[in-house]
Formats: sequence, C-alpha cells, structure tokens
Amino acid sequence: MAWRPIPESHPAAAILVTETTIEVSTPALRSRSWRGRLHALYLRSDTLKGFTLLSPTLLVMGLTMCIPFGIMVVMSFWTQIGFEFDTAFSLVNYVEAVEKPMYRALLLRSLTISAICTVATVLLSYPMAYYVAFHVRKHKMAWIILMTVPFFSSYLLRIFAWKVILGYNGVINSGLKGLGLIEQPLAFLLYSPTAVVITLAHAWAAFAILPIYISLEKIDRSLIEAATDLGDGPVKRFLGITLPLSMPGVIAASLMIFIPTVGDYVTPTLVGGPDGLMIANLIQAQFGLVNNWPMGAALALDMMLVVAVISLLYIWLTRKVTENIA
Repeated sequence: MAWRPIPESHPAAAILVTETTIEVSTPALRSRSWRGRLHALYLRSDTLKGFTLLSPTLLVMGLTMCIPFGIMVVMSFWTQIGFEFDTAFSLVNYVEAVEKPMYRALLLRSLTISAICTVATVLLSYPMAYYVAFHVRKHKMAWIILMTVPFFSSYLLRIFAWKVILGYNGVINSGLKGLGLIEQPLAFLLYSPTAVVITLAHAWAAFAILPIYISLEKIDRSLIEAATDLGDGPVKRFLGITLPLSMPGVIAASLMIFIPTVGDYVTPTLVGGPDGLMIANLIQAQFGLVNNWPMGAALALDMMLVVAVISLLYIWLTRKVTENIA
C-alpha cells in the first residue's frame, strides 16, 4: 500500500500536530519551570543570598585553608623515615602524642597560659568597653579609635617593647629599685610564663574590647531604667541585666583570644624562655628543625581537637550560667 500524506483539513492532522507540539515543548517547559522555581527559592531564601555573597570568600578559604588542612590530616597518619615519608596508614604519631609526658605537659601549659591570658584580657577590657558604652555621650568612635590605635603597630615591635619593660634592668625593675621597694630585680618578669601572659594580654586586648563594646551598646537602656524604678541597686542591675545581655560579646571575645593564643609560638619564643615555651613551639620545631612533618601534623590536630572541645564546653557552660543569672 502506498503512503499518502494526511491533508491539513483532516481531523487527525490537528491531533498529530498537537501531540507533536506537546512532545517538543514539554522539555523546554520543564527546564523553564525548574529555573523559575530555583529563582523563586533564591529570592525567598536569605541564606542562599548570603552564600552567594560569600562565595568568593568561601572559594579562597577552601583553597587556602581546607585543602592544606586536608593534606595535614592525611599526613598525620604517615610516618617519617629519614628524609622520606612512609605513606602506610599508622596511628603511631597520635599514640606518641598522647603517651609522651613532654607533649602532654606542653599542651597543658599552653591551655593554662591561654586561659589565664583570656581571663585577664576580658577583665581588663570589660571596664573600658563599659565606660565607653554607658558613660561617653559624644564621639564614641573617637574613643574606640584611641583605645585601638596602639594595636596598629607591629606585633613584633610590641613584643620587643615588653622585653624592655619587663627586662632584668627594664622599666619596672628600675622603677621599683628607684623607689626602694626591691633590692634585687625581679627575675620572674621576663623569660617566664608571666611574661607570656602579660604580652599576650596586651596584644589581644583590642580583640576583646570591640565585641564587648558592641554587646553593651545594644542593651536597651529602658531595661536598666525599669530596674532602677523597681529599686534595684547598681550591682543587682549589672548582674541581672547588663552582664547577661553582654555575654555574647564576652563569649566572642574569650574565644577570639583563647583559640589563637594556644597556637602562638612567636611570643613564647621571644619572652617565654625555657619555662614559657608552648605546644606551638614544639609543632614549629617538628616542621622545622626536627623535620618530622607527620608528627607535627598529629600534634597540631591534637591541639585543635582539644581546643575545639574546650571551646564548645565553654559556650555551653556560659549559656547555662547566664540563664541561671537571668
């Protein structure tokens, strides 16, 4: 039988044309529908907008932080044999990091020094931030700038300045001897954990003042006025209103100081002496002088894990205490 085309006037032609059009246009419609849904989801979601704005930063962080961190994690399971790496999976570095007393002692010393430095810095920074937030009426930004100007100088210059101040014949010892308060210079001021705490507390003070000031500035003053009208004294107002509402700034300041100071190795090297060395100095030596990169990677990851656990416990504990106070 010969094939003959269906005339356009035939009813079957309209049905065939309609079905063909539907089959052809359905994928395009589906694609357009999915694009519309994604666009609508993007417009409704502030999270997606935020990630879009942060995408360049996240890309840079992924290339400069996440990839090196992943390499360090993999390397921590290797072993160093002479000048070569044994890439066979091994936990010997982590076992040595936990069992060796020197490593545990340095990690404990680092945590202790950082904790003392954090407490001292927050206690010294809180009154300054409180004064600017509640008692300065004009030019608050000028006060903030004046308090942070000393920290615009080089970190090394500030460390060397503290060496001059805390030295055996430095400013403090010379002044105390001139006043007749001491006969011999105080040897514990320099090349000791005390010098490390003082230097780190000064170096990181600006990072404590700013978040605490922001939290204090956001406190609704009507709450304090209402507490005053109800007969609460200054101490009760501070403990019941000001301190709980400023805890986000205190927590942020504490973490911003505690986490990096645990890993500081420049300050202990310059002002710490043998008794002021910290775990970061040992890690730096493993990557440098000792040339045992897998052991250095394992020590660094151990330190990061301990610091992360302590930070999470600190956040949980401070929230519980703040809720009880409030």
